[in-house]
Amino acid sequence: MSESLLHYMEIFRDFLKRKGSSPHTVRAYMLDVAQFLDFLRKELGLDDPRPPEVDRLAVRHFLGTLARSGYDRASLARKLSAVRSFFGFLRREGAVERNPASSVRPPKAGGRLPRFVDVERMRVLLDSLPRDTILELRNRAILELLYGTGLRIGELVRLDVDSLDLLTGTVRVKGKGKRERVVPLGRAALSALRSYLLRRGEILSEGGRRPKDPHALFLNAWGGRLTERGAYGLVRRLLLRTLSPGDAHPHILRHTFATHLLDGGADLRAVKDLLGHSRLSTTQVYTHVTPEKLKSIYARTHPRAERKAEEER
Repeated sequence: MSESLLHYMEIFRDFLKRKGSSPHTVRAYMLDVAQFLDFLRKELGLDDPRPPEVDRLAVRHFLGTLARSGYDRASLARKLSAVRSFFGFLRREGAVERNPASSVRPPKAGGRLPRFVDVERMRVLLDSLPRDTILELRNRAILELLYGTGLRIGELVRLDVDSLDLLTGTVRVKGKGKRERVVPLGRAALSALRSYLLRRGEILSEGGRRPKDPHALFLNAWGGRLTERGAYGLVRRLLLRTLSPGDAHPHILRHTFATHLLDGGADLRAVKDLLGHSRLSTTQVYTHVTPEKLKSIYARTHPRAERKAEEER
């Protein structure tokens, strides 16, 4: 008799880590698979399901139930991806003959457009940040870097001091799947980073007896490496100065970075490389036209957009 799905979950976790998946991806996949197993128990009565007991209909039923509960298309697609990866792993392990999720069609892409911050609000937010204490300088450098490079929050906290090249104005980033890319730094981000680095040593010398990390670029108040959770909360608090609670999450800065580049005429493939996407289709979600750009295009191109002066008199 085969082992239970619960047994294979821990092995799957180790497999994802060995494959080089980020901690965020591992955590998200494990939560999604656990939700699927909980669904099998509560909705289908499978208290300790075995791999062969799960079929295509069970996966479709799972997605349908979530859709009726109000999950958006992006969330459904991610959960299907997690279940599909899990059973793909089980197939390689010989626990199932076929992947029951492989033939399930994912929800159609193109649900909600990514939220972003317009240029003026972004300027007001960044210009309003205090810059007196070392931690305030650190916070300003974090926000300028996130907006100026489009880094994920996990990529940001993994940066070391030597990830920066201030002479060439670039940062070396380790992204998903351990893929490395070099991203240019704008003038504002470089200025904020230099101001922070000049006083960064204060945190290491005044952080008490807790373990220090002299290599980490961004430090917590005690001199250790800033964690992903700590950075998330910090950025959210800073964004709440200007944005609504629903928009105040670090990833909106990545959306904003991509949107502002494309609005400025950047090539889609260049933006793909800057974001660290492996597929162009992932970047294409940012090709929506902002209201400001739409008005500008309309005013420049439509023959009736601008009334003649004599018509206005």
